[in-house]
Amino acid sequence: MQSKTHLRTALAAAIIAVMALCSHTTASAQVKIAYFSNEAALKAAPEYQTAQDDLQRLREQYEKEMKRAENDFNTKYEDFLENVTSLAPSIRRKRQTELQQFMEGNIRFREEAQRLLRQAEKDAIAPIQQRVNNTVRLIAAEQGYDIILNTDNNAVPFISSVISEDINALVQTALAK
Repeated sequence: MQSKTHLRTALAAAIIAVMALCSHTTASAQVKIAYFSNEAALKAAPEYQTAQDDLQRLREQYEKEMKRAENDFNTKYEDFLENVTSLAPSIRRKRQTELQQFMEGNIRFREEAQRLLRQAEKDAIAPIQQRVNNTVRLIAAEQGYDIILNTDNNAVPFISSVISEDINALVQTALAK
């Protein structure tokens, strides 16, 4: 799913670049193009590090809980192995089933934790991304840019400095305020 998003982003950037180049050849004075790195802009926002710290704390909590569950399982499994030969067949099957269920529960928890972490990251980055988008729009309006390209993910492998301007420093400075 993430690669589809990158593909769409790259395709959109390519289309915009082609349109811009076509426009440039017919009316070079009318189109003003700039480019920046969205990832660098995100990281320049002061709230980005706070969000990353919060996500790291959450990640550590999940890791701690997964480790605790793993240790619990290992303890039960070792106990089972120590006593397996002395257990009646029906008790042995019951404990094997319990261990299997315990292990499956741990796997479900791990998967759910990973899903929740991905969602927490999206939720933490969304307002910062919105701020970046708003900042870029403001810079476009103030500086008169018609097109601003995001150079992340190799979406724009080359853009001529003759027809465009690098606004990374401008975006990062605006976000730092």
